[in-house]
Amino acid sequence: MITSIAEFQLTSAGALGQIERTVEQTRAFEGCLGVSVLRDVADPTRIVLIEQWVSLEADDAYRAWRRAQPAGPAVPSPLAGVPRITRCESV
Repeated sequence: MITSIAEFQLTSAGALGQIERTVEQTRAFEGCLGVSVLRDVADPTRIVLIEQWVSLEADDAYRAWRRAQPAGPAVPSPLAGVPRITRCESV
């Protein structure tokens, strides 16, 4: 099992609702065992996603799929930068 930790900053505390669709898509992706969404109590614009994957290959497939998605309509991104992704395995 692989745990991916995605850390990012939102443009505003109210932008959290904009990432709900992305989290739903992640949870539905083959090989995803679950996603927890955490918000920093000291900084409500700092979000951490804890994703559980059956394997590194499943996580790789998801990352490739996500990069290939079209940008969609001209809706401003809720992110204030590029997410930092850390992938871990149990030892």
